[in-house]
Amino acid sequence: MSATQRDTAIVWLRRDLRLRGNPALAHACSQHQRVVVVFILDAAGEGDRSPGAASLAWLHRSLQALDADLRQRHSALILRRGDSHAQLQRLIDDCQATAVYWNRRYEPAVRERDAAIKQWLSDIPGLQVQSFNASLWWEPWEISTGQGKPYRVFTPMWKNMLENWRAPRPEALPQPFPALTDAPASLTLDELALRPQQRGEPAWDDGFFHARQTAPYTLWQPGEQGAWQRLREFGDGALHDYKARRDVPASAGTSMLSPHLAWGEISTPQLVSELCPDGQPPADAMINSFVRELAWREFSWHLLYHFPHLPEQPLQPKFTDFPWREDDSALQRWQRGETGIPIVDAGMRQLWQHGWMHNRVRMLVASFLTKNLLLPWQAGERWFWDTLVDADLANNSQGWQWTAGCGADAAPYFRVFNPVTQGQRFDPDGDYVRCFVPALARLPKQYIHAPWSASADTLRQAGIEPGRDYPMPMVDLQRSRERALQAWQQIR
Repeated sequence: MSATQRDTAIVWLRRDLRLRGNPALAHACSQHQRVVVVFILDAAGEGDRSPGAASLAWLHRSLQALDADLRQRHSALILRRGDSHAQLQRLIDDCQATAVYWNRRYEPAVRERDAAIKQWLSDIPGLQVQSFNASLWWEPWEISTGQGKPYRVFTPMWKNMLENWRAPRPEALPQPFPALTDAPASLTLDELALRPQQRGEPAWDDGFFHARQTAPYTLWQPGEQGAWQRLREFGDGALHDYKARRDVPASAGTSMLSPHLAWGEISTPQLVSELCPDGQPPADAMINSFVRELAWREFSWHLLYHFPHLPEQPLQPKFTDFPWREDDSALQRWQRGETGIPIVDAGMRQLWQHGWMHNRVRMLVASFLTKNLLLPWQAGERWFWDTLVDADLANNSQGWQWTAGCGADAAPYFRVFNPVTQGQRFDPDGDYVRCFVPALARLPKQYIHAPWSASADTLRQAGIEPGRDYPMPMVDLQRSRERALQAWQQIR
């Protein structure tokens, strides 16, 4: 259809909150003179996985940034709330739209909803309907084993990706961007009530974005511009020593792009294109290591698509009968960072303060919950879902199942991370623990990860009274490891 015809396309955005590298938006701008960009808050349409509280706090600011970017181009973001089907119908009628475009999502409940909406829209005479891939390097059905089956082990999938290298070519920012002089009705951003204080809660998210965060971590800047700024900072700094620094939680050695990826403010295809501009697999070892992590992210979405029960049920069926414990008090101590295990508590407190946690520490707190406390991984996954600004269903589910030992390519169940030795290895001076557990700040580094091993005099000099200033360990690490291994023997 010629762009000179006065027709209207609706671009329905979800987790693709950007202008650049957005195929649905680029197609609409190239084919239609009037483009209406809409975001619909549809909790029911997400099944039982509507965004958690921390994600909503991020979403508020991401939508704010996107609307500002559109207004700079004489357009605007239209906000609606409710059933996506009904809201799209109203918008089509209001705008006399001739096309509806969106970028695909891969969560089970959303796929089912989108398929129904696509079928309904396709039955409307004269209405163009099309969906696009905006987030994945390889869509889940585009890559498979030699037997045509989905991958369940990452390394062969990564090898396939390298041997059949695909150089992404993300779309540029549409030029010129169609002005929207007669925008349809829209809710205000505050009417969506995404921030906690708009729901009558304390403003617990202020520390994510406005207060000075604990060094070496910096404030989040949601939105497309914030994503590219974060990438530039990473490319100029930590990327060049990525393999060595990525596991050190006291160092800003990771990209910290995960929330930007989760909300589609930047995409994996864009990152691969930027990091591999010659269209070939990366020759630089540091870049290769980071791109491999992006491929691991692709693996998670591959698994969720082919095994839609991933968020609730173990991928390895034998774990269905695993003898998990029920202990709400123990779960709450873990959630509050009051386990008495310093690096575990530091991670859980970082999560509460920043809405984010270092990846190495995520593995440690997950191992402690599922192995030392013997509590079900689903409880941890749900807590992360509500408290992480970067929560997405595939990575969250895959990560928890990996650590619990019940997923694809999972760490063997008998691999129980020792949080003391892990802390000594990756936080040798205790800087990470001191940041987030200040009660231990004066403790010498040889005791920082096991304060119970310090003498009474050492604890007194550090201003610590066990049980008052910092809790005693809630479990014995060795005995709880043995208990976990005994539970494993029951299902082998």
